[in-house]
Amino acid sequence: MTAAPIETPPANGGPIETDIAIIGAGPIGLFAVFELGLLDLKCHLIDILDRAGGQCTELYPEKPIYDIPGLPIVTGQELVNRLMEQIRPFDPQFHFGEMATSLEKLADGRWKLKTDASTEIIAPVVVVAAGAGSFQPKRPPVPGIEQFENTGDGVGVHYAVRKMETFRGKNILIAGGGDSALDWVINLAPLAKSMTLVHHRDGFRAAAHSVNQMRELEKEGKVKFHVASVKALHGEGGKLSGVTLAGADKSEWHHEADTFLPFFGLTIKLGPIAEFGINLHENLIPVDTARFESQTPGIFAIGDINSYTGKLKLILSGFHEAALMAQAAFHVCKPNEKLRFQYTTSSSNLQKKLGVS
Repeated sequence: MTAAPIETPPANGGPIETDIAIIGAGPIGLFAVFELGLLDLKCHLIDILDRAGGQCTELYPEKPIYDIPGLPIVTGQELVNRLMEQIRPFDPQFHFGEMATSLEKLADGRWKLKTDASTEIIAPVVVVAAGAGSFQPKRPPVPGIEQFENTGDGVGVHYAVRKMETFRGKNILIAGGGDSALDWVINLAPLAKSMTLVHHRDGFRAAAHSVNQMRELEKEGKVKFHVASVKALHGEGGKLSGVTLAGADKSEWHHEADTFLPFFGLTIKLGPIAEFGINLHENLIPVDTARFESQTPGIFAIGDINSYTGKLKLILSGFHEAALMAQAAFHVCKPNEKLRFQYTTSSSNLQKKLGVS
């Protein structure tokens, strides 16, 4: 296999030639850029979202994470911001709002990856860091809900909380019984004009401490809870003014709300990756734990998308996988070069790359 050029700009809109094509710009994909950059491997990242961060920024940007080594507490957005700062010296190229649609093996052994925006990337290594696929919130079966979705200013129907301050002073209705619903009841209650939680039963799938916190807020009069479901939305011009709630006894009543946050779980779709010809097991990519390479040479999988004995779906596990993947990917990209293992703490060469020497 011939090595790819370090970075070849496309001529006249032609294919981009680089070392590594990464599908997914979540925390694991971002950290992979760092590990690959230390080895002088250039990366292009493709992500269906309009920004970096994956689940961290899409689902819980302000939710605290407690198990990142060296960071006792960090929000999803803060973690992504730190990762973006860490990889800045390596100048990764992002293709946001694009979905990887096809993967083709070329005669010279490299791969051609195409997106739905007609972007073509040629690289000897493709790294799938797509989490569990594309996450899409489950829409409640409420007629006409589309007209109220994501209308801005914290009003209407929202499936994620990107910035808590947006919802300050709103009459908020949250529906759901899982961790996301309970967490946002607790976190948004201090900001809301009123906070109401509805669930179809008086029992929850959330962590016990979250349920206890919600119950305490209910006792203090800061949260109202109803065993009920949302039957209809009311408002004009996309601006929500209230909803119709139906209780367990089929009784219905009007509830004032200008913000509706339904947390009914997520639909995970692997998308076109399933058609790439990569061996899959239950929509996951089996890998070996020495290289984190799939059964297709040159295609690696890191993070929640992969599968192996003892797998833990943790961000910190994905970081470890990215480090080992990078070492193996180097030999694919530069088969005629010797890899010299170095520590960032003692290598002046690595420190120069990072701009800290």
